[in-house]
Amino acid sequence: MKLGAWVAAAAALTMAATTAAAQEIKISHQWRQNTDGRDQATRVFVREVNARDPSIKFRIYPNRSLVSNPTAQIDGLQDGTLEMAVYPLVYATGKVPEFSITIMPGTVGSLEQAMKVKNTPFYDKLQEICAQNGIRVITWWWTPGGFATKDREIKGPDSVKGLRMRAADPYFELMLKDLGASVQSMPSTEIYPALQSGVLDGLLTSAESFVSMKIYEQTKHATAGGDHTLFMLLQPLVMSKQHWDKLTPAQKKAFDEAAAKSEEFFNGLQKEAEQKMVETFKKNNNAVRSMTKAEYDAWVEVARTKAWPAFGQNTKQGKELLDLLLAALK
Repeated sequence: MKLGAWVAAAAALTMAATTAAAQEIKISHQWRQNTDGRDQATRVFVREVNARDPSIKFRIYPNRSLVSNPTAQIDGLQDGTLEMAVYPLVYATGKVPEFSITIMPGTVGSLEQAMKVKNTPFYDKLQEICAQNGIRVITWWWTPGGFATKDREIKGPDSVKGLRMRAADPYFELMLKDLGASVQSMPSTEIYPALQSGVLDGLLTSAESFVSMKIYEQTKHATAGGDHTLFMLLQPLVMSKQHWDKLTPAQKKAFDEAAAKSEEFFNGLQKEAEQKMVETFKKNNNAVRSMTKAEYDAWVEVARTKAWPAFGQNTKQGKELLDLLLAALK
């Protein structure tokens, strides 16, 4: 290569790297600043990246201050107008049905299991599907949760019959419908008024969301905590693939290292969040119970016979994903 061409090529590479570093990376999410663990862990991630590369600039937009509709963040991530978001992948099942694997009932049952399946063939396959749909999972943040209801405690599968429930995912909804509940689909921001007005009798969601959305003010019963968790949801920090691809190898390494630090912090918060949920519901006159092993096993059997086969049949890559996840959990 002639000297002039070499210099031009080197300059182009330097400019690309500088552009990636100098660009302000916007991070959008729907939760309250400095109180919700998802916001706190985002700030840990940013600090850890900047400790490795101070040239990368971030700006965090909490509490829907950048994108008012949380589910619509996927659109900005895919077209590149939004760089990053804390985004439960289940929000995008309308576009990517395979994302239901990130909340599939009866699979991941604890934070320890969630971390076990990172860096396995299942994780690689999920990242491959994300890349096909314009995003990349940056952090492996999972949140435990449970049930809360207005007038009836939730035990085994037969205890939901006749209730109007919100479940957040098509395969949880399928289970609930099969068990005699009616399902109401709505974004999380509408849950509180729906309980208040009687549109909803109960719901499943994460422990932190139960507290941050003050669901305990509208319910009388909660099933949460203990050793058997039916509700585990991946709520990661994700990045537009367009913007991930612009990062240099060194910057990607900084992101991965910062993600690992944020995961340590986030997992500690989630254990506290589950206990805080139990304590907060009790303080607000909710009867709180843990799911027994027999009840959990009964729910898993419903998932195994109803939700899992439907997921495999309804999605192009669902069976492969489910098989990889179950193998990783062994």
